[in-house]
Amino acid sequence: MDINIILGYVGALFVGITLGLIGSGGSILSLPIFVYLFGLNPVIASAYSLFTVGLTSLIGSIKNIKLKLIDINTVVYFSFSAAISVYLTRKYLIDLIPDEIATIGSLIITKEKFLMLFFSILIYFAGIAMIKKRMNKSQSQRRKSKYDKGLILLEGTLVGFVTGLVGAGGGFIIIPVLVLFSKLNMKNAIATSLVIISIKSLIGFIGDIENHVIDWVFLLKFSLISIIGIYLGQAIGLKIDGSKLKKSFGYFIIIVASCVIILEIY
Repeated sequence: MDINIILGYVGALFVGITLGLIGSGGSILSLPIFVYLFGLNPVIASAYSLFTVGLTSLIGSIKNIKLKLIDINTVVYFSFSAAISVYLTRKYLIDLIPDEIATIGSLIITKEKFLMLFFSILIYFAGIAMIKKRMNKSQSQRRKSKYDKGLILLEGTLVGFVTGLVGAGGGFIIIPVLVLFSKLNMKNAIATSLVIISIKSLIGFIGDIENHVIDWVFLLKFSLISIIGIYLGQAIGLKIDGSKLKKSFGYFIIIVASCVIILEIY
């Protein structure tokens, strides 16, 4: 078996472990894995990322439901707007992006290159956000804030757009929003985030089923390994300081983002 394929399936395990540990970051790993290790087109890779992250998050949420860690009201408001946004983006907006967007000197910005560069910039700032200790600062703000349904609906729409465009689950965006505007503690925010990610990712994937031919055998194999990973991640998370882990992962994805930019430009 090709070494890239082996590394790809090992990466699938880490996709699940990451989701289980910090409630986000699965798509940050899965999209580059599909593109650079399995050699998939970024558009179809983003679709596969939606399915993998969505299904893995859904299975991982079962334990959180039993532990009553999920805020149902927040799931309903956030998922409603996010699901509509991600479906419309995957169904219609992706196809509206031209195959060749711009030329900068000798660099031709194609549709695929644009999606990967946009993805890398997004996760670069996500890495910075994970490194910063903004959650400590937000605790007092959360106590003073009201449950803002309007802002949650707006954030859901924006996160759904980003999810649809690059196949990112958006947990690194969702979790701070849930802490600030839904007044959830970190543990409940992570658990609630997984449910939201699963709903909007799988609904977004429906738009891809209608537009692309899906290799279900490969996709289900990758997703099964990722599901094993999320159970491992949840078990490990009981023994590790989540804040330290998130900071380390932040540094890691900054490195990933830098590598993607270099690969796409050079």
